[in-house]
Amino acid sequence: MRARYGVPLGIAAAGAAGLLYSAGFEARSFRLRRVTVPVLPRGMRPLRVLQISDIHMVSGQRKKQRWLRSLAGLRPDFVINTGDNLSDTEGVPEVLDALGPLMEFPGAYVFGSNDYYGPKLRNPARYLLEKAQGRYGLNGNPPAVGVVHNPWENLRDGFDTAGWLNLTNTRGTLKVDGMSVELTGLDDPHIKRDRYAEVAGGPSGTADFSMGVVHAPYLRVLDDFAADGYPLILAGHTHGGQLCIPFYGALVTNCDLDTERVKGLSTHTAAARTAYLHVSAGCGTNRYTPVRFACPPEVTLLTLVEKV
Repeated sequence: MRARYGVPLGIAAAGAAGLLYSAGFEARSFRLRRVTVPVLPRGMRPLRVLQISDIHMVSGQRKKQRWLRSLAGLRPDFVINTGDNLSDTEGVPEVLDALGPLMEFPGAYVFGSNDYYGPKLRNPARYLLEKAQGRYGLNGNPPAVGVVHNPWENLRDGFDTAGWLNLTNTRGTLKVDGMSVELTGLDDPHIKRDRYAEVAGGPSGTADFSMGVVHAPYLRVLDDFAADGYPLILAGHTHGGQLCIPFYGALVTNCDLDTERVKGLSTHTAAARTAYLHVSAGCGTNRYTPVRFACPPEVTLLTLVEKV
């Protein structure tokens, strides 16, 4: 009996323990990560930017909501929301409630595909297949059919009422302690809603600092931002790989970005210009895959300082 079933039962037990840890502990083990980025012009005081991404709110996620509300205690200079706030058609009121204290600070946002459309149940192995075939989202895949439409207009109206800037294929400027921060944003490249031609041309030169904001860090938009001279780009979408291998890292990014830059601070070069890139691992998961492994949920407090 032991010879025939001991190993399979042991594997099953290990798998069950891993699933329990991934869903029951790590996916709810929220972290604050701190990063310093040397991008500001000489003479500017440091700016503290709180980046929130990929909340994927499902109605009833009380611990996540309490944690998000508590982040207002960090008192950032401004907040950037890089999208995918929803994973539930009923989640808008809870997102707005959770982010309510943070909406007392200056802020801006872009949307991701999950703000517009509800998630669909799919085999996680498809992410590996799409990576091998170079197909992601609507980039090379057929148009989505039978998708659930989320009430993103209500989310937009809530953010706008609070005074956050809507950066959907447009530019905006935040006033922070007498300084002007120019933000150039794009709609989600994962579903081909980005329109860089509408914001092309690089920093205006009239602001104290300029940066780019997008949900999914596809290479085409990173190239555009970097080539146009933006010193910093913020993005989300990747979930940091979500299910990672300890001491190895992520297997997929769910876009054409390489896995070495799936989360955290890195650089991107195009047309002989280099920008800092920060990709948030996000603080949620798709409601149908509520697990994380070796990649805890996070938000990031970026401290922007003078260039070296």
